[in-house]
Amino acid sequence: MNHDDLTRTLIPAALETFGAKVHDVPTDRWDTPTPCTEWSVRDLVNHLAGEHFWAPHLLRGETLEQVGDRYDGDLLGDDPVAAWESAAAISRAAWSRAPSAGTPVHVSFGQIPLEEYAGQMYVDLVVHGWDLARGAGLDATIDSAIAQRLLTMVEPNAAAFAASGVFGPPVAVDSANPADRLLGMLGRDPR
Repeated sequence: MNHDDLTRTLIPAALETFGAKVHDVPTDRWDTPTPCTEWSVRDLVNHLAGEHFWAPHLLRGETLEQVGDRYDGDLLGDDPVAAWESAAAISRAAWSRAPSAGTPVHVSFGQIPLEEYAGQMYVDLVVHGWDLARGAGLDATIDSAIAQRLLTMVEPNAAAFAASGVFGPPVAVDSANPADRLLGMLGRDPR
């Protein structure tokens, strides 16, 4: 996947799509469970907000130690939508001026190339968008072209994703639908 397409087009579009779902969460659904078994809708949005508050730091080359614990805990406060919008805005700005492909980025398990970090962020936005929609009772459809693009990123690393414990164990899916296959590989039952 082209570095510029990912950092300047796909991630901003995924931020918009996820953000639209955040805006549509019914007031009474913030505490409902999501397919991420340990997270409510609010917990999931808090997790994504934290990732996107972190993004500018990591894209500037800062280490986890330099960022510290400033984004631990509840980042959403009394207005989860406004908190998400703040995180998305600073992340979008950082991705628009992301360094060149191959630039090392510090993450929890070491240094990885920028394009790998960008790919992880893109996968998170799309798949957690599905989780959010399921938990909030919204339309959880993943566009087939987006799902197919993500499959090209996820399939070669499916065993590593499963072993990492970041995702649940793969779910057997008897479907040719790229979104169903993607979700199954990442430990989600699309049914």
